Amino acid sequence: MKILVLNCGSSSIKYQLFNMTDRHVISKGGIEKLGMKGSFLKHTRADGQLVLFEGEIIDHKAGIEYILGILTSTKHGCIKSLEEIDAVGHRVVHGGEMFKSSVFITEEVKAALVRNIDLAPLHNPPNLKGIYAMEELIPGIPQVGVFDTAFHQSMEPHAYMYGIPYVLYKKHAIRRYGFHGTSHRYVSQRVCDLLGRDINTQKIVTCHLGNGASITAVRNGKSTDTSMGFTPIEGLIMGTRAGDLDIGVVTFIMEKEELGLRSANSLFNKHSGMLGLTGVSSDMREIEQAAGAGNERAALALLMYNYRVKKYIGAYAAAMGGIDILVFTGGIGENADIVREGSTEGLEFLGIHLDKEKNRGFRKEGEISKARSPVKVMVIPTNEELMIAVDTETIIREKVKKIG
Repeated sequence: MKILVLNCGSSSIKYQLFNMTDRHVISKGGIEKLGMKGSFLKHTRADGQLVLFEGEIIDHKAGIEYILGILTSTKHGCIKSLEEIDAVGHRVVHGGEMFKSSVFITEEVKAALVRNIDLAPLHNPPNLKGIYAMEELIPGIPQVGVFDTAFHQSMEPHAYMYGIPYVLYKKHAIRRYGFHGTSHRYVSQRVCDLLGRDINTQKIVTCHLGNGASITAVRNGKSTDTSMGFTPIEGLIMGTRAGDLDIGVVTFIMEKEELGLRSANSLFNKHSGMLGLTGVSSDMREIEQAAGAGNERAALALLMYNYRVKKYIGAYAAAMGGIDILVFTGGIGENADIVREGSTEGLEFLGIHLDKEKNRGFRKEGEISKARSPVKVMVIPTNEELMIAVDTETIIREKVKKIG
């Protein structure tokens, strides 16, 4: 079975074509600056060669049509016709309370995603555009939606409810949803496979650290708490997002700076976090360089970043009554050894003993804890696209089996 995985953003489309026989990526790529001047498509061919195509790509349908054309082209393609694509798996950001797992896309599912637009106004509309485009370009092709929020639907009410009037939860579905669920699910299962452990007996803290970042408590294979909330702004300090913030600070700044709702939303989502603190960059590599060169604000921001990660690790170990495995993933989690060291320093009382020598420069999958460490500290590169492909294959096969 060949499965095309699509991740449609507001101005981008990422894709990977999988051969599920051995789960390898046949070809992949992405479109950037969709609908803008200077749009382009980067495509990695089956032989590994990277090719670049520049030209005006006006919308998601045109972009996906372009991708399908490249995949079937004589020179750069990897399949002879679109009939070789058996199904499409879509990353969908917000499933609300309705979707607790990945689903076969039907008219009812699409209607539900439209109703959830208020919960993710920047993400669900382009996700839907990807679904609509595939329906037009390859009529009748089976499609599956894999939700960022679904993995966290196992949280109990005491973990996801906020201390606001209950009527607002009932009226507007205001609660903690969490995000990066596909990544947290993948790395928690992958680390148990790697260590030969049963995920249904483990207490795992997974740290997805990238420009957007979140931490999840995974107990017995289920998400029991996560740092992102109603929106992706809550929790850790991120590249441009403020993370946990006193609501009084928000209203105070809005009043003093005379900011409207849109400006305030932009301030806390796009101009805060590591970028706002350092004045240097949202890129951790550049911040580390600046700190190393004596930039005090960059050094402070790093301490704040690591401290916030450490607090969540400790909090989730307490919430689960212990911890067996600590996982780092995402662009920062997989590559920034200074963050891994700084965020685990002082957690020896929890049984977390990082091997500093092993951790330094570690950029692959594996263990970075000392041999005597009761808690395994691991680096696991995330693979959300594979998780989407696997879910899509499973759901399609189950549907075929039921029909048969």
